[in-house]
Amino acid sequence: MEELKHFFLDTYAMYELVHNSENYKKYQQGISIVTSKLNLMELHYGLLRTEGKDSAEYYYDFFLEFCVEFDDAVIKEANEFRLKNYRRDLSYVDCIGYILARKLNAKFLTGDKQFENFEGVEFVK
Repeated sequence: MEELKHFFLDTYAMYELVHNSENYKKYQQGISIVTSKLNLMELHYGLLRTEGKDSAEYYYDFFLEFCVEFDDAVIKEANEFRLKNYRRDLSYVDCIGYILARKLNAKFLTGDKQFENFEGVEFVK
């Protein structure tokens, strides 16, 4: 039996999954996923803006069970990572997600160009 692939979904990836993007169809089943409440917050806001409260609430509730907690050490490490890569203009939320993915031995699934070519990233546009 094949082991499940483990992914951390950043906001970009969740948005693509919500919209049934062709390039993200292979991530709709047969994988293990995690995300953070910060990423979920970004998704909720984006969906509120573009699709309304019902959609935002539905997907917030759907992804909530996949959220993982993080501690102060993750925040500090994310800030160090962000500073080290300051020329890439990475968001705080994405840096926390990337560090969480590394700690959880998960691939950081994203289509954000700033993360293309980083170790541990599955970049899908």
